[in-house]
Amino acid sequence: MIRVFFFLLGFGLMVIGCSFIILYLNLTTMEYNFLEYVNFIIRRVECYFSIIGFIIMILSITLKGDYRK
Repeated sequence: MIRVFFFLLGFGLMVIGCSFIILYLNLTTMEYNFLEYVNFIIRRVECYFSIIGFIIMILSITLKGDYRK
């Protein structure tokens, strides 16, 4: 049950982070080039949520818990 919680937590963080990355794509319409966009994205804290969420999801899938009988 705890693995499902961590999977859903990671999924939620990924959704938040990816939505901010997509929202910040509007900067390209204001004459930002791709390198300036990437430079802006790596400096925003809320965009790290997608990376953290991905790591939590992968760990919740791959790590084995102790099964109680």
